[in-house]
Amino acid sequence: MVDQNLLLIAYIVPIAFGLILMTKAGDGLGESLSGRRPLLKHARRRHMLGMNLVVLAGFAVSVHTLWISNKISEGGNVCSSATVFSCDDVLGNTQYNTDPVFGLPWGMIGMFAFCALMFITNAVSKEPDALWAENYLKYGKYMTAVGLPIIALLISYEVAMEKICQFCTMAHIANVVCLFGFWRAGKMHEEGLWNDEEPVEGEAQKENGKKFW
Repeated sequence: MVDQNLLLIAYIVPIAFGLILMTKAGDGLGESLSGRRPLLKHARRRHMLGMNLVVLAGFAVSVHTLWISNKISEGGNVCSSATVFSCDDVLGNTQYNTDPVFGLPWGMIGMFAFCALMFITNAVSKEPDALWAENYLKYGKYMTAVGLPIIALLISYEVAMEKICQFCTMAHIANVVCLFGFWRAGKMHEEGLWNDEEPVEGEAQKENGKKFW
């Protein structure tokens, strides 16, 4: 079986890299990578690439937590530990491993949530100037904001059990980073940073002339 710590790193890396692309730190990175990937010099394209990476990682880790829940229900042992970090103890706790309203596994709820976010980020990436694009970004912001009290509830469960599920934590972090990403996308609209069209040569010369004079 694959080392669970290696899988954890596999989730951390795209989330961290995606966050970098969505922040000012991504400006320098975009410039250094623009030689190989010219589109990365545009703030909007870097931002949406970062969001897609984070959402994909959040979806993957949610699927993983659902798989762990299923393996535990079959009597398996995936990542139990005598330390505070033990996803088996958290996801295998029948009192806390499903939502109190519908009785669905939390991993399944996260999987569906990140699937919806993946649709939003991919749709906006493909049609960033569509009339509906800005509204889609707002929907994503509202969805991830609703996730905050749910995350607080799940953390309270971990506190009660005195155990931490590493993979659940990754999903929580992905949700918070996505919330930041949707908020930042709205700010980019307000600050006029959403457009990434290159001016044609004649227009560029006119703009340079205006700046000179």
